[in-house]
Amino acid sequence: MKKPEDEPTGASRSERVSALAQQHGALVTLVVAVIVASLSFDTFLTGDNLENMAVSSAFLAVVALGMTFVIITGGIDLSVGSLFALGGVLAAWGSQYGTAVALLLPLAVCGLIGLVNGLLIARSRLAPFIVTLAAMLGARGILLSITDEGSKTYLVDKDSFFATLGQGKVLGIGAPVWITLALFVAGAVVLRRSRFGQYVYAVGGNEDAAALMGAPVARTKVTVYTLSGLCAGLAGALNAAWLVSGVTILGSGMELEAISAVVIGGTLLTGGFGFISGSLVGVLLLKVIQNVINQIGSLDSAYQQVVSGAFLALVVIAQTWLGRRRRVL
Repeated sequence: MKKPEDEPTGASRSERVSALAQQHGALVTLVVAVIVASLSFDTFLTGDNLENMAVSSAFLAVVALGMTFVIITGGIDLSVGSLFALGGVLAAWGSQYGTAVALLLPLAVCGLIGLVNGLLIARSRLAPFIVTLAAMLGARGILLSITDEGSKTYLVDKDSFFATLGQGKVLGIGAPVWITLALFVAGAVVLRRSRFGQYVYAVGGNEDAAALMGAPVARTKVTVYTLSGLCAGLAGALNAAWLVSGVTILGSGMELEAISAVVIGGTLLTGGFGFISGSLVGVLLLKVIQNVINQIGSLDSAYQQVVSGAFLALVVIAQTWLGRRRRVL
C-alpha cells in the first residue's frame, strides 16, 4: 500500500524525480498542450470554447472518479458506458415525476448493477473483466428495451429544476462543472483521509497482505464497484439534464475513455497507486486533444481516438519504465 505522498524520506534524488514524473507528468503535459493550443488557435481560449470543454468534460470526469477507485483496487469496470446511457434515459423518463425521481431512479438502478458487479467479483471471485462485460451488455439491453430499440426518446421539461442542474450557471460557470468539482473534492478526502481509502490502497497493493492486516477486502471491492455504478448513473442523469433528453446512443466507448483518463492521470492499472486529482487532469488532457483536432478541421474526428490511444500507450510505457527504474534504484 503506497499513497502518492508516502514516498520514503530517504529516497534518492532519482527516485524522487521518477515519483514526481509519475504523479505530475500529465499536469505538465496538459499545461504545455494548453499553451501550444492557445498560441496556435485564436478561438481556443474564447469563453464559449472553454465553457463547452469544461461542461463536456464534467460527465466523463464523474465516470472517471468512480473508475479511479476501481482501478486502484486492481480491478476494471467495463459497464460504466452502458450505465451512463441507461442513467440518462432513466433520468429523462423520471423527470416527468419531479427532480427527485429523475436523480434517484438512475442512482438506484445503476448503483444496484454496480453492487451486483461487486458481489460477483468479491464474493464469487469472478474476473472483473468478465463480470463487468456482462453488466455492460445487460445494461445496454435494458436501455434498448425501455426505449423500443432506441426509437423512443424521453424529453426533459426545459423549465424544470432538473434541467437547471444541467443548463444552469453559477458565477458564469455551468452547474455540472461545480457539481463535478464538489464530487472530486469529496472523493479526494475519502481516498486520502479515510480508513476506507486506506483499504482501497491496501487491496490494490497486495490483496493477501491486506487481508492478513485485517482489511475487509470483499467489502471494499463491493463498495468501489457500487460507487462506480453510482457515478456512471449520476453522470448520465446530469448529461440528460444538460441535453434535456435521454439519448440512447451515448456512452459507447466511454468506459475506455474513463480508463484512459485515469491511467494518463498517473493511476497504475496494476492497482495500489493513484490519486483523484490525476484523473481530472487526464480527462482535461483528453478533451484538449479532442478540441485541438476539431480546431484543425482538416483532420477527421476519428484521429481523436488515434491520438488518444497513442498517448495512452506512451503513458503506460512511461509508467512501466519508471516502475522498473524505481525498483532498480
